[in-house]
Amino acid sequence: MSAGAIRRSWRPAARIVLWQFEHGAVGPSARQITTLSGLSLPRAVQAEAANRVIGLPWAASRLAASSTRGSLTLPHIRLASNSSALRSEDEDKDESLELANKNSDKGDLVRSNYWGITPKENLREDGTPWPWNCFRPAQTYTPDITIDLLKHHKPENWEDRLAFWSVKALRVPTDLFFRKRYGCRAMMLETVAAVPGMVGGLLLHLRSLRRFEHSGGWIKALLEEAENERMHLMTFMEVAKPNWYERALVVATQGVFFNAYFLFYLLAPRVAHRFTGYLEEEAIYSYTRFLEEIEKGNIENVPAPAIAIDYWRLPKDATLKDVVTVVRADEAHHRDVNHYASDIRKEGKQLHEAPAPVDYH
Repeated sequence: MSAGAIRRSWRPAARIVLWQFEHGAVGPSARQITTLSGLSLPRAVQAEAANRVIGLPWAASRLAASSTRGSLTLPHIRLASNSSALRSEDEDKDESLELANKNSDKGDLVRSNYWGITPKENLREDGTPWPWNCFRPAQTYTPDITIDLLKHHKPENWEDRLAFWSVKALRVPTDLFFRKRYGCRAMMLETVAAVPGMVGGLLLHLRSLRRFEHSGGWIKALLEEAENERMHLMTFMEVAKPNWYERALVVATQGVFFNAYFLFYLLAPRVAHRFTGYLEEEAIYSYTRFLEEIEKGNIENVPAPAIAIDYWRLPKDATLKDVVTVVRADEAHHRDVNHYASDIRKEGKQLHEAPAPVDYH
């Protein structure tokens, strides 16, 4: 029976399980198929056999996607070989279950290689497995915490004053709602602070496509900023543990702020960057107050979340104070980038005419 005939005969389930192939009991030719019998095998085993032997990556993908739901009884293809005898079904069952349990213990997933994507194994410096999928070791860094935190752009015209007082106005309801709950305050701040970089990067990307021009690295710089702010949020989620109404507030705030800033950037990109620069100045102020409360003992200086230790390359015994310190340094860098972008626009130039501060941490 040909491989094509097998596919047609067992459509649309998984079709085939060539368990003996994987263990070298028989040869790899589909023409040697002689009989069929039922056998219950884990889906991961079926997917691996289907993918490697008979060439059905689409079936392997479907099986792997549902591998956590248990086993499936499918036709087992028994093969004849001139070089070795077939093992009994009981032996195959025992070995398949043993392998499935082994893979389950390791947390391994069977993936189809049809698309040519093979997950790369990442390791920490000490050789232990890298636990994060949201960032890689190459994306980690040590922030420059010696950066000047007191820099301030003094408003020079009505546009600067509009940006400055808009940020001050937004601070009022934040102070009233969160008061000295700085963990939740930081969480809310980061959901807002991560928006400008994404909006700016998106609109510069579209401009680059429309005008057939390079961005000068500014798309990457602004998206890096957005990603960095998002990592701040992922960190403080481990500390603050927001309740349901704070999560609801985040959803409402993000919906309003994203759309407002999108229109703002379309109409006045220079002012939008100035606004973001002042927003980052307020972030520096908030994190400074956060640190003061930790030093006074009003907020417990708990161990740093594992994600923060890996992302900022902090020592193993790092604490919440260390995390807030590096986050504040990040905000200072974002302040500089956005005020710099606004100054470029003020001179009547486009951002791509000046080199972007990519990897500026």
